[in-house]
Amino acid sequence: AQRLTALYNRRFNGMRPRHVDGSYLTTPGIAHGVALRPHQKDAVARALRSDEGTLIAHVVGAGKTFEGVALSHEAKRLGKASKPMLVVPNHLVDQWAGDVLRLYPAGRVLVMDKDAQRNPESVRRFWGRVATGDWDAVIVPESRFSQLHVSKERRLRNMRARVDEFAQAVEAAAKARGDKDPTVKRLEAARKSAETAMQRLRDGKESRDDKALAGIEFESLGVDMLIVDEAHHFKNLGVPVASADLGMQLSSAAKCEDLLDKCEWLREARHGGNIAFMTGTPVSNSMSELYNMQRYLSPNLLASQGVSNFSAWAKTFGEVTETREPKPEGGGLDIKRRFARFQNLPELMSSFHCYSDIMTADDLDLDLPELESHAVAVPATPEQL
Repeated sequence: AQRLTALYNRRFNGMRPRHVDGSYLTTPGIAHGVALRPHQKDAVARALRSDEGTLIAHVVGAGKTFEGVALSHEAKRLGKASKPMLVVPNHLVDQWAGDVLRLYPAGRVLVMDKDAQRNPESVRRFWGRVATGDWDAVIVPESRFSQLHVSKERRLRNMRARVDEFAQAVEAAAKARGDKDPTVKRLEAARKSAETAMQRLRDGKESRDDKALAGIEFESLGVDMLIVDEAHHFKNLGVPVASADLGMQLSSAAKCEDLLDKCEWLREARHGGNIAFMTGTPVSNSMSELYNMQRYLSPNLLASQGVSNFSAWAKTFGEVTETREPKPEGGGLDIKRRFARFQNLPELMSSFHCYSDIMTADDLDLDLPELESHAVAVPATPEQL
């Protein structure tokens, strides 16, 4: 009992939700007549003082754009970063550029707008300007950001680690369920897919976009801070687990693997505290999303709690239930095992608050328009019936 109590206290019971008072920030250089609200200053101060990544999970309308702009400017002014990069959805590039200049009219800002994306040569020229210039902020769209990778050697090393994770999951599943189990087959297919991608990269069989950017690597740009807007767009990281029948996504989206590679490089370069994600929906429809956010932002905390791999994390914080679901082809029901709910919530939320700054509509008391709902019943058509 004493040993387990000491283990629990060391791993999970020694954390207190952090709150940083940002009222001390004077934000010199900000436009006259513009002032950050208290919760915005708190979020900026927290990210500035963090030694690992920060998730700014503020509700829509809380002013995350100004928070990201102020964070990049203050980090540059205080010497925490020399060249911040803001990664934003494609359709918001111009809006972000306008907000940066609205908040800091004298700022040196480089924006990858439509003119900078006309052809591969203009894209290469833009990345060259990023590498050679002294910028207060570099604003790039998600799609172009994901096309510029870390070095080939680093990518191959990370791919090898992913393949090894799949191999371990295949071995564990085969030992528990037998070689013929569908779970083992799914994991084996995912492992082969990862091996194929690694082999293509090793053989130089890259995509057209990769070939267009040959010789340009993320590490060579001098970027030492990443601020990612709408970070939930990067939630689809695969989780190689032996229990693949639990509804978890096994393989990763390419842009998510790419972002994870860049975050790992920043941590190796001692810039782990210069990673900030912003989103109003950190968790939407999968229990693995919370785990994946922590892989990006706070992997050291995962390791200190002994839950670095998803199987250990899921056993600690997730509860598996069996449900009856209709078969996809019809004709009866299947028994499915799913992660249906979280468990050990106080410990999970203590960990989550260590790297997250959360603001809900109730916390901010936003002045929103009143909504009146009227349900309109529409009779079903004969075809629907």
